[in-house]
Amino acid sequence: MAKNNNTKQVDVVLIGAGIMSATLGTLINELTPEIDIEILERLDVIAAESSDAWNNAGTGHSALCELNYTPERQDGSVDVSKAIRIAEQYEVSKQFWAYLVEHGILKEPEKFIRTVPHMSAVFGEKDVEFLNKRYKRLTQENLFKGMRFSEDKEDLKQWFPLMMEGRDEDEKMAATRMGIGTDVNFGALTRSLIENLKSKENVTIAINKEVKDIKSKKGGLWQLKVKDLKTGEKQNIKARFVFIGAGGHSLLLLEKSGIPEAKGYGGFPVGGQWLRCKNPEIIKQHYGKVYGKAAVGAPPMSVPHLDTRFIDGEQALLFGPYAGFSTKFLKKGSYFDLPASIKLSNIGPMLSAGIDNLPLTKYLISEVIKSPEDKLDSLKQFLPLAKMEDWEVEKAGQRVQVIKKDPKHGGVLEFGTEVVSSADGSLAALLGASPGASTSVAIMVELLKKCFPDRAKSPEYRNKLRKLIPTWGKSLNDDAALCHKTRERTHRLLKLDPEEAV
Repeated sequence: MAKNNNTKQVDVVLIGAGIMSATLGTLINELTPEIDIEILERLDVIAAESSDAWNNAGTGHSALCELNYTPERQDGSVDVSKAIRIAEQYEVSKQFWAYLVEHGILKEPEKFIRTVPHMSAVFGEKDVEFLNKRYKRLTQENLFKGMRFSEDKEDLKQWFPLMMEGRDEDEKMAATRMGIGTDVNFGALTRSLIENLKSKENVTIAINKEVKDIKSKKGGLWQLKVKDLKTGEKQNIKARFVFIGAGGHSLLLLEKSGIPEAKGYGGFPVGGQWLRCKNPEIIKQHYGKVYGKAAVGAPPMSVPHLDTRFIDGEQALLFGPYAGFSTKFLKKGSYFDLPASIKLSNIGPMLSAGIDNLPLTKYLISEVIKSPEDKLDSLKQFLPLAKMEDWEVEKAGQRVQVIKKDPKHGGVLEFGTEVVSSADGSLAALLGASPGASTSVAIMVELLKKCFPDRAKSPEYRNKLRKLIPTWGKSLNDDAALCHKTRERTHRLLKLDPEEAV
């Protein structure tokens, strides 16, 4: 019979051992090392869901090449506000990682980050015109100085020779290139951060632990009912602050908390698959992350890209991701996740968003039934000479997009990340997906400011924060000299290509 252990009490509980909890735990430990932290992970390994390299569609999202971050307005102009915000946030991440490397907390940065050029490639006159407008608009901003644009086939053959083989010389196409792009293995980074936290006396990492319930208790405490999935033992853990960073499962746990702020939120799960190259000769011929334009009706996380990755020290090449639909909220979740998330408070917004997004649902279903040969046809736009024998299908991770109340439409589907927190700041959850992992540091610093306002206002806290992130509170995009100086420093410490830092 399962035993119910005595209740344990800690300062902070972080649910989920992915990049978000690892980042938040590290920030808390650096800024306020006296705080007790308990990290709970339901699987038997760290970073096995959205943070894992094979599951993650974006490895270093910095808006240098992602066309969905620079939409075209109705008047034909290009909106770059989101691209600037994401690029700023990614620079914050790099500064924090550089600090951790400088102080020996992260070792051998090449195990999680490398210089890999970021490129955008488009086909056809209309998209070439859009890319040129995007290039001209972005290069007015300091964060995007150094971007190159070309329609010249000789330039393109230098940038991505494999993509130009067998291509019609008369085909209209163009590309942009940013040499300061990076590839980040968030699985490796997460495991390194967790390994460091394990060495701290006041931090506990517990695997195979599933949170079954979260309830508010007197005295400003939260009580978590936790089950050990290996032994069946049950335990109560009380905490003054709870962060839910459990990927797609966060919505279900947020609903269990009962906070009023969670009402109206729903989730729309999106799965995915990759084509993974298994021919070493082909892998060696491509070096870069080349993003195209998403198909009409496709969700942003399925923007097609030919992607150089470094996984376990080996260079890999992926194409996709191909979107799909499943009622699971996690790759290792349950098919009952979506039905279990439907409550009286969110059924209206979910139905409304569902009706408004019928084309998306139709698109996802069509993606699910695509054969490997159909997937190869999509790849051939990037690689005209691609053969199925050189590629294999690899299952990607699950994402849950946010559905929230909207006064005009009843409910809207949002593509992005959102922090939902209780009024008193004692509980917070991260919902959504892209660009998540790449902007994790900025998101978690803002969360600390919101949930621990008194600490965040103290001079000691602010001084420590500026040691971790020297430019915190300043805009690199508004200061060309500071942008250049900061990138030079972070690239040096992270052992990125110094020639690409300008």
